[in-house]
Amino acid sequence: MRIAQVAPLAESVPPKLYGGTERVVSWLTEELVRLGHDVTLFATGDSVTSAQLVPVGPRAIRLTRPPPDPAIATAALLEAVAEAADGFDVIHSHLDWVHLPVLQCLGVPSLTTLHGRLDLPNIEVIGKRFPNCPFVSISESQRTPASQLNWLDTIHHGLPLNLLQFGERPEEYLAFLVRVGPRERP
Repeated sequence: MRIAQVAPLAESVPPKLYGGTERVVSWLTEELVRLGHDVTLFATGDSVTSAQLVPVGPRAIRLTRPPPDPAIATAALLEAVAEAADGFDVIHSHLDWVHLPVLQCLGVPSLTTLHGRLDLPNIEVIGKRFPNCPFVSISESQRTPASQLNWLDTIHHGLPLNLLQFGERPEEYLAFLVRVGPRERP
């Protein structure tokens, strides 16, 4: 299958520092390649992937100085996706909402994974304006404030099984606190 992965441009894929969405996009992209799919990643030029990379801008914009206009960067990203759209069986976006009008016009099956908060004012506008756009949630709780969206499924974010290894020696452990927000509960 020919799959386009469309990543946010705030961070590289995978992120060098902070970047939960970009980290998940990286894991998903690499696993799809490993499974034999023809994957193209639309991301920043400092991204590292075994997929084909379409670099949109030289580097992640969050820490770039002077900071570029994110709207210009996103417009360039959507143009790159639109130009290549005929070469894909499916376009998978991780950009929240901004891409929806473009993807509707391309005639290529698409879906959007929503990684962030949905308890936002006017969220119902998305359901009304884009009733046929398919969405994937990261938890069942995430859907609650936006139940009117066209939900395909819930895919829980998860670490690759081999990312962290169990150590039997108690002096060799790492303890950390994690904040789990309401949208991330199962």
